[in-house]
Amino acid sequence: MRTENSVKNSIAAVISNVFIMVLGFAIQTVFLKILGEEYLGINGLFNNIISMLAIVELGIGPAIVSNLYKPLAENDQNKIKTLMAYYRKSYNLIGVLVLVVGVALMPFLKFFVKTTINFTNPGGIHLIFLLFIFDAAFSYFYSYKRSLIQADQKNRIINIVHLICYFLMIVFQAIILFITKNYILFLIIKIFFRVSENVILSAIVDRGYKYLKGKADKIKKEDKDNIFTKVKGLIYHKVGGYIVLGTDNIIISSFLGVGLVGLYSNYYLIINSLYTLYCQIFASLTASVGNLIVTETKEANFKVYKKVMFLNFWIYGFSSAAIYCMMEPFVTLWLGEKFLLSSPVLAILVINFYMLGMRSGIGTFKDAAGIFHEDRFIPILESVINIVASLVFVKYLGMFGVFLGTFVSSLIVVFYSLPKFVFKKVFDKPVFEYFKLYFKYAFITVLGVVATWGAKSLLTPLLGQSAILALLVAVVLSAIVPNLVFILFFRNSEEFKYYVQIALSKVKRK
Repeated sequence: MRTENSVKNSIAAVISNVFIMVLGFAIQTVFLKILGEEYLGINGLFNNIISMLAIVELGIGPAIVSNLYKPLAENDQNKIKTLMAYYRKSYNLIGVLVLVVGVALMPFLKFFVKTTINFTNPGGIHLIFLLFIFDAAFSYFYSYKRSLIQADQKNRIINIVHLICYFLMIVFQAIILFITKNYILFLIIKIFFRVSENVILSAIVDRGYKYLKGKADKIKKEDKDNIFTKVKGLIYHKVGGYIVLGTDNIIISSFLGVGLVGLYSNYYLIINSLYTLYCQIFASLTASVGNLIVTETKEANFKVYKKVMFLNFWIYGFSSAAIYCMMEPFVTLWLGEKFLLSSPVLAILVINFYMLGMRSGIGTFKDAAGIFHEDRFIPILESVINIVASLVFVKYLGMFGVFLGTFVSSLIVVFYSLPKFVFKKVFDKPVFEYFKLYFKYAFITVLGVVATWGAKSLLTPLLGQSAILALLVAVVLSAIVPNLVFILFFRNSEEFKYYVQIALSKVKRK
């Protein structure tokens, strides 16, 4: 049942996020053509600033979700009801806090926004930022119920609802931009569909989990203490995660100008769309892994981990090769050569994408096991290294330096935090097992990227000036070469045969 749920959730995640990725490209193209790169830069910058407000959530969501796995496995409806009632009160308070903190940030906008835009709307840049605040705050009202769907291994329901609402949002946003060229209305539509999605999911939960209705018992002290212990650890993760992943646009805007934020936003859209897609795949596994951890042995957990880590490597290894070889011809054809970033910047973006992505497999087990308190200080150390390194490097290396700072800071998580805390608690294995897998996969990924890039370099001189042909060749090589390299190395491995068997069984059913 766990495998079936994981497969169904993963398929739904892939399909919905591929459509969302395509829609994202479409609306960004329309946005860029109608409003221009400075508005695009402001959109990206404010999304980064607003993501900081997620710190207010304090990690209550993941902490409670990790506490739901056991009562769901045991069908303890009373405890589920109690936890969800506590979750509802917490998220309503968080929504209000986001509004208050967001408004308090408004006087400081002048320090982050460097733009030549002459805003015609009343309130100017402050009204735009206020709408971003409303969007962030409203995301917490009703949204707590989606966590029960996730914990109950039914993430596919969330993906379907999100896809429908996102599609309708994009259609209306595109129409508004074509007719009015009004950025304010563009943002209002986003808020409307954010609220609509939460209301729909709330109604689905009310209908599927009728026992949630009525007055709930007061949460027990031991459960509250357990949640708060995890929350205290997650606070550090929230703060550290924002600084590492959410400050790039702010630094670029402050030192290099909002125009470069606009250029980076196009690369970010592509890379982050893939990352979000893959996050959904691994998020769809988390509930099943949580059930596995509370019902199976450590040795059984480790065997599943190796399969998940293999999938993690294949997805991000292949994607790294594809991004590195396809990005430049794709952006050239999509927007034009003037929107290209330098090759070194692209290289460091791909490296950071791979390193961040390779946390997914082990991170799934970490989240499912509720390991939030043990490594609470690591994200702070990572964020301090990131901000200092980025601020130093940007002065000498420009945009490349900003992302180099992110790379340097991520090393502490990849090579210290994750293996130390997860391998001991979840698997009772030495960290050597982690490093053995990680470096083997990293080495073969490099081979895949180099082989793909080498094949492309050999063919490029024969293609002439055709941008379409250059992209087509890059797509074909990216689809074939890295996968052939991976098959060559892993064709006889237990993990490879496992996934081949799953694929064949699905084909036979059809």
